[in-house]
Amino acid sequence: MANNHTWVLDPTHSELTFKVKHLMITNVKGEFRKFEAAIDGEDFSKAKITATIDVSSIDTNNADRDGHLKSPDFFDAPQFPSISFEGTSFTKKDEENYVLKGNLTLKGVTKEVSLDVEFGGANKDPWGNEKAGFSVSGKINRDEFNLNWNAALESGGVLVSHEVKIHAELQFVKQAVAVTA
Repeated sequence: MANNHTWVLDPTHSELTFKVKHLMITNVKGEFRKFEAAIDGEDFSKAKITATIDVSSIDTNNADRDGHLKSPDFFDAPQFPSISFEGTSFTKKDEENYVLKGNLTLKGVTKEVSLDVEFGGANKDPWGNEKAGFSVSGKINRDEFNLNWNAALESGGVLVSHEVKIHAELQFVKQAVAVTA
């Protein structure tokens, strides 16, 4: 019996945030408080990378806005309770930087996205757990995922930008998984 390794998300040391321009003048920040991610494999460049996000955990520090974001105008949380990501490639650019490509499924629409990843390194915590850290950033066009509610502004432009900036700080814990040959 051989060992394979899975890296599971440490949710207490991870965050998933987004920013979107409001009134074309400032960014509004939000986050998803509940999400899971895993990296299956020892070599990150060949590993299977997956993530699932609980849409109902969205938090923009405004209950009315959060309710609107969960409605059919945006995420339609009752019909589409989760967002999923499945990596298709993880390409090393240099010692710390990678490009992660994968399929993002949001509101029933799947599109390929490309994310910049900075590998922060790996280290053991005081209890002997091996951990790895990553900073992930990228952007999507929300209209491509049917998140297209908006309002025109009198001065031109729109109330909510089409571009959404995504940022994640992710810490993973290595776990040995028994594999039968």
